[in-house]
Amino acid sequence: MELSTIKDAFDRVTKKQKLSSAKTQEMLDQIRQEIESALDKMQSANNSDPEHNYKAVLNELKANLLKIAPLSQMEGTQKELNVALSKYGKLLEKYFNPDISKAYRNIDVDIHTLNQIIANHFYRQELFDIGDHFVSVVGEPESASTMKAPFLEMYQILEAIKNQNLEPALNWASMNSDKLAQSGSDIVLKLHSMQFVKILQNGTRDEALHYARTHLSPFASSHMAEIQKLMACLLWTGKLDRSPYHALLSGSNWDKLAEDLKREFCNLLGQSYNSPLSVTVAAGVQVLPPLLKFMNVMAGKKQEWQTMNQLPVPVELDREFQFHSIFVCPVSKEQATEDNPPMLMSCGHVLCKQSILKMSKNHTKMFKCPYCPFDIDAVQCRQLYF
Repeated sequence: MELSTIKDAFDRVTKKQKLSSAKTQEMLDQIRQEIESALDKMQSANNSDPEHNYKAVLNELKANLLKIAPLSQMEGTQKELNVALSKYGKLLEKYFNPDISKAYRNIDVDIHTLNQIIANHFYRQELFDIGDHFVSVVGEPESASTMKAPFLEMYQILEAIKNQNLEPALNWASMNSDKLAQSGSDIVLKLHSMQFVKILQNGTRDEALHYARTHLSPFASSHMAEIQKLMACLLWTGKLDRSPYHALLSGSNWDKLAEDLKREFCNLLGQSYNSPLSVTVAAGVQVLPPLLKFMNVMAGKKQEWQTMNQLPVPVELDREFQFHSIFVCPVSKEQATEDNPPMLMSCGHVLCKQSILKMSKNHTKMFKCPYCPFDIDAVQCRQLYF
């Protein structure tokens, strides 16, 4: 969608509107001045023949107004404004097609699952009242408590972190320490490190040292550099803000900690950090314009696309909507990596990049797909995100 084109058209409309408004105000001021001048002349006219004097003043006023020609002067700027508005309206109609129904297929939707996704979205966005009302309206209140409870707990913890109170977060981390360790998370260390820094700034050196021995020592073998940095802070107890480690007191650290905890909390729930509904809608908004253009072309050619297994043209998405999962190359039997990503061949089958390089002799010759008789040109293979 050419949003820049629409913005430029809008800016032109705004500019023309300001010019038209300024010209209108200028004309009104001149008319007001002429009328006030005529009134002054009438009030100071000779009383011997007032009717004659009034007529003379009014005739002069009429002549002056005809000379100013306010309508003619305003007509030009108003016409330019109308032209800009007309073009802007046509651009909106062109880029914001109101009929998007032709860009989706009529498929059966599991209403219960869809309701669950929407309700989950409201709860994870902390819109608890809206979520409760939604599940009540769609007639599924029994599922509300199950979805709502974990996010209530999460936002209570996040609110406490916002107030620099780590107790709820530390209690949650303690109860889930095994699961967090299995997932390779370091959120427990981050929470204890923040609590240690808080004690250093507001408590005594002995309190900080006791806390470090109790809660930080288990991480010494795997996070020695971080622990050493924290231990050096003991020399600056009560005056950490004037130490070489003053960055540890930055308010942004609390924001980052809250973000990390939210990510780990969602991970333990088996959910992504970002709302799936938000991601889906954002991706849909991005691909909708090219889809609509493609559908218009298909309609013009009187061709049906509803029965196609895949679109005949690629629809690109930004990298934020490209999700990687595990892929094992059927030729090398190796798992795909960033250096050896899965590649989509022109026949529709997928191999890892290194396998394609070997079979094509570093792009020097065509090769046959291991699964079908197609001849493959390695140059035309594209990296696959899934």
